[in-house]
Amino acid sequence: MATSLLLSPQPLAFSKLSVATKQVAVSSQRATRFVAKAKNNEEREEDKGFTPFGFVTDNPSSRSAIQLPESPAEDGNVGQMLYRIEDKGKEYGSYVKSGKLRWFVRETGSPENRRGTVVFLHGAPTQSYSYRVVMTQMSDAGFHCFAPDWIGFGFSDKPQPGYGFDYTEKEFHEELNKLLDVLEVKSPFFLVVQGFLVGSYGLTWALKNPDKISKLAILNTPLTVSSPIPGLFQKLRIPLYGEFTSQNAVMAERFIEAGSPYVLKLEKADVYRLPYLASSGPGFALLEATRKINFRDISSQIADGFAPGRWNKPVLIAWGIADKYLPQSIAEEFQKQNPNSVKLKLIEGAGHMPQEDWPEKVVDAFRVFF
Repeated sequence: MATSLLLSPQPLAFSKLSVATKQVAVSSQRATRFVAKAKNNEEREEDKGFTPFGFVTDNPSSRSAIQLPESPAEDGNVGQMLYRIEDKGKEYGSYVKSGKLRWFVRETGSPENRRGTVVFLHGAPTQSYSYRVVMTQMSDAGFHCFAPDWIGFGFSDKPQPGYGFDYTEKEFHEELNKLLDVLEVKSPFFLVVQGFLVGSYGLTWALKNPDKISKLAILNTPLTVSSPIPGLFQKLRIPLYGEFTSQNAVMAERFIEAGSPYVLKLEKADVYRLPYLASSGPGFALLEATRKINFRDISSQIADGFAPGRWNKPVLIAWGIADKYLPQSIAEEFQKQNPNSVKLKLIEGAGHMPQEDWPEKVVDAFRVFF
């Protein structure tokens, strides 16, 4: 009996330990299930908002970029952004029909302005908005100014490639000729060119139409065969990756900031972003134009075309020395090639787009030159 009493508690002790172990195991399993469930819920919530082009608006940069002081952008919805910025950036502008295409053209001053007409041509992936301050000050100084958005850019038409416009150099030149006729721009006039791709087409147009130009001013633009090609254009040429890159709504403003020592103010960034938010057209237009251009060939045309004996019209290079895409040496090399016709003015504190960074300094240079 004593032996039995001594032994009987042991099964009870093992039983309690077993129950306790089971309770711990169950609790652990419940906790595991709870964590797993919570994790799965989080994953499902993330999946709900996933889109192939989510990087356009669903990233920290875009979410902060679209905030307005009095009205936050809630969840970064594209429609919300468009509602807040759709009326921005059209200062001095109107739509002009030229042939089958509609251009957005900014104009300041009038034909009666005594000092002549200036035509401003922008580069890619930007728009004529970059010239708004320069145009205002130039018209105050007595000039009649025009600044169109190239076809496929800004607020101008963006025709689908293969349907009346294929984004080639030849077609850009032909449509520009038509527009100048519609605007009744009298030759010779002053021409200002800046930037990559369509900016370069502005220079090749000048080489083919020297009789229409009185003087030429060049802001930061590829001028030599050694001119670097920014990563944006290299990415756009990569199959499939280029398609995704072209639909990044913040592409233009990021490109501008990457070439400048400054960050764009919110109200400016809104305007450069707006066309790419409004539709896929501008992105695919840029994609098509980038894949049609031969950057080295165009740079070679420019370098050869402005050589001594081939070009004798006055040229001013107003160069932002803080340009992170094109080094100052490119402007210096170009000027040394034809020193009798080409003058160089370095603009301190300005980057790839001097007209945006320091418009006052650009105007000072233009007023003396023109």
